[in-house]
Amino acid sequence: MIDCTIHRWFGYNGMMHILQIYKAYPPVIGGIEHHLRDLSEGLVARGYRITVLVVSPDRRTHLSMPQPGLTVITAGRTWHAASTPLSLAMLHWAQRIRADLVHLHFPYPPGDLAALAAAGRPPLVLTYHSDIVRQRVLLRAYRPLMALTLRRAGCIIATSPQYVASSPFLRPHAAKCRIVPLGVDTERFHPAGSSHAGPPRILFVGRLRYYKGLHVLIDAMAQLTGPAELWIAGEGPEHERLAAQAQAAGIAGRIRFLGDISDTALPELYRSVDLFVLPAHLRAEAFGIALTEALASGLACISTELGTGTSFVNLDHVTGRVVPPADPAALAQAIDNVLADTKLRRQYGRAARARSIAHFSRHTMLDGIEQIYRDLR
Repeated sequence: MIDCTIHRWFGYNGMMHILQIYKAYPPVIGGIEHHLRDLSEGLVARGYRITVLVVSPDRRTHLSMPQPGLTVITAGRTWHAASTPLSLAMLHWAQRIRADLVHLHFPYPPGDLAALAAAGRPPLVLTYHSDIVRQRVLLRAYRPLMALTLRRAGCIIATSPQYVASSPFLRPHAAKCRIVPLGVDTERFHPAGSSHAGPPRILFVGRLRYYKGLHVLIDAMAQLTGPAELWIAGEGPEHERLAAQAQAAGIAGRIRFLGDISDTALPELYRSVDLFVLPAHLRAEAFGIALTEALASGLACISTELGTGTSFVNLDHVTGRVVPPADPAALAQAIDNVLADTKLRRQYGRAARARSIAHFSRHTMLDGIEQIYRDLR
């Protein structure tokens, strides 16, 4: 079936053809996955032809066309190691796809091999979403290939100036780095027009992963001097441990685990709360796409100083507060201060909305990436 449709999927039709490579694509939930979808659909709307090459959750390869001009290939999974899905079929497909340009989303080490295997050696663009932080054994084995990929890339897209300055892997390549922040649909995430009854609501949105610092936020909740509820939207491997921590601290009644929230329900969730908190304590949190959604929703934000893009998105004493990581007392004090001052909170919210429109809109992101594509062609 695949062989019979190959020309329909990849036949030339005059549009610039971009091959996007990463490990997963929606409906898989994740910040990079959602960015990849938004980027692909946005580029198709601007006249590009996009093929997305990712790994399937099973051993079968699936081809789909969500809309004209956009092809998604989920290559059959061969095995899984170190939180990384591996696919020999991905290399097979990369060799068959003739693209004008390859756009690799990092970190995904097997994607480097797929990019190298692309037919005709087209120009390579790399979006550097994050350093590899936790998998140190993998990093030692991967460093030679990573160095080759970084050297070969015609352009490296970083999502903030802070990440270029703080990453030991990006600094040697700073001359070919271009800053293009991740963008969201600022019209979809518009601010609320009314308030709600009851205690103030604090919101976290994201995968419940080790680096998100939610254990610090739960400790901070136990130290608040004023009433507040914490709403946690998302699922992940830390869920049971966090629920047990809240129970042991005696604050389980003030914390709601909402589970995964659909794309359609997400904007209304932001409009239902008073404050957004991203308590990440490790630099694996490289940007914080949920921060940009919160800014677009007109919410005051509290984040942590990691030396990454989170402090580029949320500006201390402008759109909210920035506190030290892994410091529950400092986080609790910042939450108390912002929730207690309605005027200040609204001031931060207005500045957040303005900053989102100016720097983190999907339109601005697409403009920046489209210019890079043109420069490399």
